[in-house]
Amino acid sequence: MELATEPRAGAMRLTQPSKAPAADAVFEARVAESDKPDDRSARGLVIHILTWTPTRLRYDPANPPEFGYFLNFLYALSATITVANLYYNQPVLNRIAETFNVSFERASSVATLMQSGYAAGLLFLCPLGDTLRRRPFIIGLVWATAMLWLGLCVTKSFDVFCTLSFICGATTVTPQLMIPLVGDIAPPQRKTTAMAIVASGLMFGMLVARLLSGIVANYTDWINIYWLSFGAQYILVVLLFCFMPDYPPTNPEGINYFRVLWSIVAMIFTEPILVQACLIAFLCNAIFTNFWTTLTFLLASPPYEFSSLIIGLFSLIVLTGIVGTPLYTRLVFDRFVPLFSTILGLFAVMAGVIVGTFTGKATVAGPIIQAALADVGTQVAHISNRAAIYTLDPKARNRINTAYMICAFCGQLTGTTVGNRLYAHGGWLLSGGASVAFVGLALLVGFARGPRAKGWVGWHGGWRLRKDQ
Repeated sequence: MELATEPRAGAMRLTQPSKAPAADAVFEARVAESDKPDDRSARGLVIHILTWTPTRLRYDPANPPEFGYFLNFLYALSATITVANLYYNQPVLNRIAETFNVSFERASSVATLMQSGYAAGLLFLCPLGDTLRRRPFIIGLVWATAMLWLGLCVTKSFDVFCTLSFICGATTVTPQLMIPLVGDIAPPQRKTTAMAIVASGLMFGMLVARLLSGIVANYTDWINIYWLSFGAQYILVVLLFCFMPDYPPTNPEGINYFRVLWSIVAMIFTEPILVQACLIAFLCNAIFTNFWTTLTFLLASPPYEFSSLIIGLFSLIVLTGIVGTPLYTRLVFDRFVPLFSTILGLFAVMAGVIVGTFTGKATVAGPIIQAALADVGTQVAHISNRAAIYTLDPKARNRINTAYMICAFCGQLTGTTVGNRLYAHGGWLLSGGASVAFVGLALLVGFARGPRAKGWVGWHGGWRLRKDQ
């Protein structure tokens, strides 16, 4: 499906390809089927409720739903509430160990399992966004996560808690479905800004989860943050059910699931833009997690010796990226090719890393500057990377996003591992040196292939950075 805008301000219409009537007929037939529950069991009733769409939200090919700021912020809120599930446990692992009477090492497996489940969901669930109706798929995932989350709130078994943490991590992939969805439905002149708003919602969820979890655990029982998340997820289910329009699947004819998974692997060998973006994402996330993992050690040691509360407040610096990235995309991004913004973001990361690495032991201003510049630069690089790779195949955006996010996730694991080991051997300067090397390599990858090149390397097609009119 191609997007086009009507002259009327704020309105958006979908221009149908030549086979659209047949595709719409298939889609409408499937919607009609969902209105007729044949299964009278409880399972059938739940499926019918989740797949049923109010009349005002049903897809009409002659009058597709408008994508305005309300939906944009609803989808950003969805990213905030759902991604927070992955991070509530991190500040309270010591309390989890006490409650279940296990060692801290065993308790730390909760965070590992949650992140591992998220990786599994990225690989095995996100690609289905290219074949299923997004409304029932997303609402179903949020509802399933909320139901499983209740088990986390009430279980007395550590093994059950770990198992449910893995499964909840796998179903908490809503943010990675929302970003490609916005890439599909946002008007062309607002597409990048709209994706940046949802991505900022994701970053805000990571921030607010850690802050709320630490505050709640400091004054009440740590399990209350899980109950708070349980309630927030059900509120989100209601909001999405009442306001999220139905959209036709990008591949209404359907694709074999294993073919969907294989196509992700195939793209790595056939799409130079995707490989370039994935490598940059890997390196950016390695820098990000290397910094935030070792920052705690730096601030807790001489000459600073800050308390856990003060160290936690450093995460508020992430707000610079949450606010700055949509502003940048609104004012600058649309004038230039995506690679320009990617490289500009990497230079911001490099400036922050150099300042933080070489001044971090002398003044706390160094890590603050690094956190601000590196966060804004990383987010700009991610948004511009997505803008570039989403042009490859509009019918495969979820699979493209899956490949991209798996590489980014591997970068997070690499940054954490490398950062911890280097800090243990050589302290802040050595771990920071690794980040300098990572960003230098990312810049080499960015400069290795121009924005108009057709092959794997080179600047064939010119050096012009402004977008073609």
